[in-house]
Amino acid sequence: MASHHTVRGYPGFLSFTLLCLFMLYAPLIIVMVYSFNDSNSISHWQGFTWRWYEDVFFGLEAAKFKIAARNSLVIASIAAIASTLIATCAAVALIRGGHFRAKTASFTLINLPLMVPEIVIAVASLIFFSAIGFKTGYATILLAHIVFCIPFAYLPIAARLQGIEDIYEKAAMDLYASRWRAFKLVLLPLMMPGMMAGFLLAFIISLDDFIITNFVKGAGIETLPTAIFGAVKQGIKPNIMAISTLMLLVSVLLVTLSHFVGRIGNKQK
Repeated sequence: MASHHTVRGYPGFLSFTLLCLFMLYAPLIIVMVYSFNDSNSISHWQGFTWRWYEDVFFGLEAAKFKIAARNSLVIASIAAIASTLIATCAAVALIRGGHFRAKTASFTLINLPLMVPEIVIAVASLIFFSAIGFKTGYATILLAHIVFCIPFAYLPIAARLQGIEDIYEKAAMDLYASRWRAFKLVLLPLMMPGMMAGFLLAFIISLDDFIITNFVKGAGIETLPTAIFGAVKQGIKPNIMAISTLMLLVSVLLVTLSHFVGRIGNKQK
């Protein structure tokens, strides 16, 4: 009689897992804790305070960070919307489009940014924009983010679409609905949880991106990650930890929301 083993049963698995979790989350916890430190030192605890969070919104550098945050939110919103629409079209074409000659190649191209190092994409984007004479700035950041976010939006949308049987669309067309009306009134509402999850994931990726943005942003344009990097080069201050904590909380909130949206979609199936 065959015995069943789980990974948790292997010696040292729990210790190794706890070590990995500690290495991953301990720096984040330290940043969060010291964002409430009343001292200007980033290593000496002096007491609890909210003043660094007040400094983020009302301090000497508040105007700079507000402009950078607005740029990040606008770029992330537009990039997430555009990449979600493109990813939706790609998912419908690849999953509902039947077999065609370039199907495998199209799937590979869509997922290629997930496998290529981000620094390579950043350098390639900069070279491409320079080669075609496109001045770096707001538009280059937006275009680069849209391209980079497409595979991240595609994954939850494709997963959702693969779980929807085509009998619903066929039933609608049997009732004299056109292919477009069957998609609009039947398939699209069923895909909506996956599209929302893809949008949120793409939004997070764009909002937090630094490497690509730093290469293609040009002079005079700052997003929140690049503004933080510029401030850190002058020395790490507690207000930077406060901004980092706020960005971390926003990211966690959006990831949690994306997870629950995905679960709602699975329950609807």
